[in-house]
Amino acid sequence: MSKVDVFRALHRGRLPGDPLVLPGPWDAVSARVCEEAGFPALATPSAGIAACLGYEDGATPADEMFAAVARIARAVDVPVSADVEGGYGLAPKELVERLLEAGAVGCNLEDSERGVLRDPREHADRLAEVRYAAGDRLFVNARVDTFVHGDGDPERAIERAALYVAAGADCVYPIGASARVLPLLRSGIQGPLNVFGRLDGEGPSPTALGELGATRVTFGPGLQRRAALALQGVAAELRKQ
Repeated sequence: MSKVDVFRALHRGRLPGDPLVLPGPWDAVSARVCEEAGFPALATPSAGIAACLGYEDGATPADEMFAAVARIARAVDVPVSADVEGGYGLAPKELVERLLEAGAVGCNLEDSERGVLRDPREHADRLAEVRYAAGDRLFVNARVDTFVHGDGDPERAIERAALYVAAGADCVYPIGASARVLPLLRSGIQGPLNVFGRLDGEGPSPTALGELGATRVTFGPGLQRRAALALQGVAAELRKQ
């Protein structure tokens, strides 16, 4: 099977409590570490890559983001999905071409811009264009931002998700949704459900998120931030010496 077929298959038939866990590498070294740990696929975090490249979240130039994704995909044999934020203003065909050139098998696409929610029907139309341009060559994860930039109403998230799935999205990602609303989202959303997991011990484990309805769990820049904290400790100890 091709890498995108492998990636799609990883989302199918997940049992409750056994979601697909996708760590977020920010460079080639972290990607190899995750692969060697046994993870079957990876999902790059735009915020983690931005920090690695010296940018604020959301400020990474498109060329640098795609170059970073390409380095990660080239460094490992497992499938790599890429967070490309809102698509950098690229036309759907060009966006798809650049993702494929970078070696990505999938992408996250946000339905907000600079903290403002997009019109859901217009965003659905864009997703449909991306799907048409990609065919079956990309796994499209449609991020729903109502919990981070909207009123947090689960019903609004479900309505947006329905439009995006109808447009061809393979997965829906209601980022920022609390654990208590996951069963409601799971019952109202068709297809795979991506849930944000925390690495600071403040939230449910991936297993618990799977039991609540998550098909897959991603962590945004969590790994990169944990690594940066570890490096701070090492640097401080070295300074003392």
